[in-house]
Amino acid sequence: MALSKEVKIDSINIVGDYRKVQIRIATIIKEDNKELSRTFERRMLSPGYVNSDDKSTYIETDISGEESWIQTICNACWTTEIKSAHHTFISTVS
Repeated sequence: MALSKEVKIDSINIVGDYRKVQIRIATIIKEDNKELSRTFERRMLSPGYVNSDDKSTYIETDISGEESWIQTICNACWTTEIKSAHHTFISTVS
């Protein structure tokens, strides 16, 4: 009886007008290579955020800690135009 645990990114979706990158992580528990359970968690990356003290300051999301293929997706989606539109939007609703 050998138990194992595998954690992997199993889904990436680009959502919304500002191309947020939604990442789904699966945690799979197996016994003798037979799957016993699978659970999911999600996290979202957005192009940036505004400084809480100064809404005119837009800070781009640091993706340097992400896997290189996720960085590639983010960089392809988050054009200068998207970042500018996102900044304008979050500055007015924050």
